[in-house]
Amino acid sequence: MSNKGNLYLIPTAIAAGESDDVLTPQVKRHLPSIRHFLAENVRTARRYLSALKLYDSIESLSFAVLDKDTDPRDLEALMAPVFQGHHVGVMSESGCPGIADPGALAVRYAHSRGIRVIPLVGPSSLFLALMASGLNGQRFAFQGYLPIDAQEAARVIRDLEKESKAKGQTQIIIETPYRNGQLLTRLLKNLRDDTELCVAFDITGPEESIVTQRVSRWKTQKHVFGKKPAVFLFLAG
Repeated sequence: MSNKGNLYLIPTAIAAGESDDVLTPQVKRHLPSIRHFLAENVRTARRYLSALKLYDSIESLSFAVLDKDTDPRDLEALMAPVFQGHHVGVMSESGCPGIADPGALAVRYAHSRGIRVIPLVGPSSLFLALMASGLNGQRFAFQGYLPIDAQEAARVIRDLEKESKAKGQTQIIIETPYRNGQLLTRLLKNLRDDTELCVAFDITGPEESIVTQRVSRWKTQKHVFGKKPAVFLFLAG
């Protein structure tokens, strides 16, 4: 019988203040047994767990940083509690760890060392957006962020649209919230008028808006997005 701890993948709320609505009883049931955490941002992780009121003291918990700059060679030290019989939880800044998230580093390490990985049920903006888009949910691809350079972004958008048409594949893109407007402008400029475009804004939040329509229709409307997360999806016909 193994005396290793488990690696738990702990989803967090996508929108601020929505934990009670989106976190499942499963997450709240497992959290009290986890006292070691890997997080993108320790400060927000501590604040998040404190707000859930599941621990007598947040000060008794252990936190370490696991972010996009983490060197894979550091994982042995970060995962040390597991080999001492303690459970370790990986927390994303938003949504599910390991999906568009550096938590995948810890998961890969765990599999290579025979550590049990347990994903807990929770919200993912990518899948919620796809569910509500009405676009092809049988064939889709997450493309992450587009290049910052305008010409390179335009080339990638056109290439992804060709792939979408050839494969009947929904393309899913995200962007830093303060660049939402810029990304929409680039999509409208480079996609064909008959391509279906969905913008899913502030998913699960108070300003949630999920709209799918042809690019030609988007071009006739004025759009003002605040600095909140959005997911962009398109499907070429």
